[in-house]
Amino acid sequence: MGKPTGFLEFERELPKKRSVEERLKDYSEIETAPTDSNSKQQAARCMDCGIPFCHNGCPLGNIIPEFNDAVYDENWGLAYEILASTNNFPEFTGRICPAPCEASCVLGINKPPVAIEYIEKSIIEKAFELGLVKPRIPKTRTGKKVAVVGSGPAGMAAAYQLNQAGHSVVLLERADKIGGLVRYGIPDFKLDKGIIDRRMAVMEAEGVEFRTGVNVGVDIKAEELQNEFDAVLLTMGSTVPRDVKIAGRQFKGVHFAMEFLSQQNKRVAGIDRVVDHRGVAYANGEILATDKHVVVIGGGDTGSDCVGTSGRHGAKSVTQIELMPIPPKERDASTPWPNWPMMLRTSTSHEEGCDRHWSINTKEFVGDENGNLTALKIVDLDWQKDPETGRMQMREVEGSERTIPCDLAFLAAGFLHPQQEGLLNDLDLEFDERGNIKTNGYQSTSNEKIFAAGDCRRGQSLVVWAISEGREAARSVDEYLMGESFLEAKAVSMLNPVFAHA
Repeated sequence: MGKPTGFLEFERELPKKRSVEERLKDYSEIETAPTDSNSKQQAARCMDCGIPFCHNGCPLGNIIPEFNDAVYDENWGLAYEILASTNNFPEFTGRICPAPCEASCVLGINKPPVAIEYIEKSIIEKAFELGLVKPRIPKTRTGKKVAVVGSGPAGMAAAYQLNQAGHSVVLLERADKIGGLVRYGIPDFKLDKGIIDRRMAVMEAEGVEFRTGVNVGVDIKAEELQNEFDAVLLTMGSTVPRDVKIAGRQFKGVHFAMEFLSQQNKRVAGIDRVVDHRGVAYANGEILATDKHVVVIGGGDTGSDCVGTSGRHGAKSVTQIELMPIPPKERDASTPWPNWPMMLRTSTSHEEGCDRHWSINTKEFVGDENGNLTALKIVDLDWQKDPETGRMQMREVEGSERTIPCDLAFLAAGFLHPQQEGLLNDLDLEFDERGNIKTNGYQSTSNEKIFAAGDCRRGQSLVVWAISEGREAARSVDEYLMGESFLEAKAVSMLNPVFAHA
């Protein structure tokens, strides 16, 4: 590697963050821009470990030691070429990926791991700064036309790959802008939406056609879709949220987390009306946490995003409750290296102010005579392992039931599966036991012309998995369209990973 003793000389340093006092006043990104000197120093910590397990930890198979070496040598062109060979959107993963690669970094066995996510972000931002990110226009076209339905990271990655292979690609999105949950789910303080627009401009110059405001299945019927395109790739995500069926659910003030987050992102973008994930339109400004007691039900990243947004609204109090027990503070023996560790994580939103509680169950939403939410009835839980099954089981702690003030409750318990009503049922697709699109690889089991990738196929997952799914599904679509030519693609150079006939 560039500096064999770097991991002994330098400590892990993450990106500098703006102060809590400053960032609570706006929706600009929390992290400051990476510097060349710090990026080089962090890249120097990558050790010559022999077997780089970070490759295995990354769903994209990013070639991490090599781009770290290039960054240390300040060879930004090579670093970008290596990174872009496996990752279509490092500007996304460098900001919002939980970095499973770092969890399996060999250095992480007994030291803080290499700051891989930070280095990815450094590479792509430097590449844009130096003008290295240029449109790659396919030299030939195959004459095949592909529809990609859903414009999240899976759809965008698939559209990019298929276009580079020479197919004519139309990316269809029912919202008013491209990006999926990266656009209207991830807060601007984590990922500025200009980052998406910057990438879209490159893809558009390369020949990808974007169609927004198109509700496929309504505006374009399933039969029309199949008649117009040679293949259809579904990447609409997992959009049916997990609900709670308890008394008082109907009170005003109980919302799904994504309603709140989507609305705020549109507000930041200066859009007056909101169309949420269900396609329902309503006036912007309806859900505000200002001067309210906010309770977020769910301890994951989406819940954390609700915490950060509520703080910026000026909530009177913000509480986050989680059904499961509090995770260990350090890597637990049950998730040894190189596995993803189940451990307590504190986000930047939590740092800004939040009262967090674990092993809590919501019993009832309490409201007033006007139908407004005023409180939550909650109870403590005791989790014990069943000696026969080995599974954790919960029981309510006697005498712990109590009521806490709550004017606004956000349900952040994840998503179940894609919306089946409409397009998916009209296409007569099969679903697996979890309600996701059933595929053989990425090809639908009931219609050879229909493919699926991302959360609608594998279930709710990470942005890095979405990109991986989009790339792999694109290969399957290409094989279906071009037959034997796909075999040639396997011999394509590592640094030119598009299909051979492009």
